[in-house]
Amino acid sequence: MLKSWKVRFGLGVLAFFVLLAIVGPLLPLDPRANDISAISQPPSAHHLFGTTQFGQDVLAQTIAGARGSMLVGILAAAIGTLIAILVGVPAGYFGGAVDNGLNFLTNLFLVMPVLPLILIVAGYVQGTGPFVIALIIGLFGWSGGARTLRAQSLSLSSRDFVLAMRMVGEPHRRLIFFEVLPHLTGWISAMFLHGMIGGVMAEAGLAFLGITDSGSISWGTMIQAAQQQSAVLRGLWWWFVPPGLCIALIGTAATLVNFGVDEVSNPKLRQARRSVLVRARKAVEA
Repeated sequence: MLKSWKVRFGLGVLAFFVLLAIVGPLLPLDPRANDISAISQPPSAHHLFGTTQFGQDVLAQTIAGARGSMLVGILAAAIGTLIAILVGVPAGYFGGAVDNGLNFLTNLFLVMPVLPLILIVAGYVQGTGPFVIALIIGLFGWSGGARTLRAQSLSLSSRDFVLAMRMVGEPHRRLIFFEVLPHLTGWISAMFLHGMIGGVMAEAGLAFLGITDSGSISWGTMIQAAQQQSAVLRGLWWWFVPPGLCIALIGTAATLVNFGVDEVSNPKLRQARRSVLVRARKAVEA
């Protein structure tokens, strides 16, 4: 998978933002410091990303925002993926009454208007930190993944090697963890990446609507502050472009990694090497 430039680029970008979120607080940059001598200044040698209307350094806020946005995205994806595995895999593997009960739960969440529910619940717990926001996004974002895993587990459980191991008395726990789940790695990885993108964008959307904690700093709260101060109309593009660009880069990187995961899980999608194509062309011409 690492042979693909798409995967290497995507993983590099994701690793950069994760590293930025970890070491950001250790850097000598204060995202809340006000420099009244440099208000609404464009990018310069002293302030590489410019300053806000309040004289705050945009670079410092972008680095601090990486921590909040990445935390919500990764945590929401982990919660949603874990629930999807716990619901979807047993439903497809065991079938019968277990499938009926878990499938009913999945269908219930599938028909729920997720976005309005997230807005209502997030608005009810307004003022909470990124952990609660990630929990809300994860709890309402697992049903589609569970449906996919159920279908794949249903197919795997009826294959010959699983049926043969059942006949010789292998325990269900071992079959699920060592025979079924390894075949679902590609789906689970794609689900996690999709959940991470959704978590980052959902956090930005909730912050833009003013539902998240106004005291925290994330890329979403930066865009919200720029919108409230009419940064677009006043030409302060350096205030909202960096957080928007970071969100776009996260989405692009996760999509590129997902391409590599798809190629590994589905050999039909793999691209032939250029050397193989050249040899094949020569063989046809000969």
